[in-house]
Amino acid sequence: MKDSVSRPAAHSRDRALGTGPSVKSYQVTGRLWIEKSGETYLSWGRVVLLERIREHGSISSAARSMGMGYRHAWDLVEEMNRLAPRPLVERAAGGSHGGGTRLTPTGEEAIEGFWKLVADFRRFLARQRPQV
Repeated sequence: MKDSVSRPAAHSRDRALGTGPSVKSYQVTGRLWIEKSGETYLSWGRVVLLERIREHGSISSAARSMGMGYRHAWDLVEEMNRLAPRPLVERAAGGSHGGGTRLTPTGEEAIEGFWKLVADFRRFLARQRPQV
């Protein structure tokens, strides 16, 4: 699937996912996440984790590619699956090539929907001018 939204090269808890124009060195910035009942369901890091699971076929490889511990990645996947209407990630039992992990159609939809929301969020921020 071709991505229609440019993703930030790097992101951390300290940096914004989107920014507006600067006026006299003031700027509107923002981060975006989706919550369910006050718990984080999707965020930039969680969606990147889902994309890496799709790419690598395992939670451990996805976590390693992000510099994240396996246990933390596993906990994030479990939390997303619990909060989602249907699981986003499912595990495959071992076979001749061992087990693995894959995204479900709901997981694919969650990724696509999140990046569309990010594009809308960036367009919104681009129209915001700080009141200084």
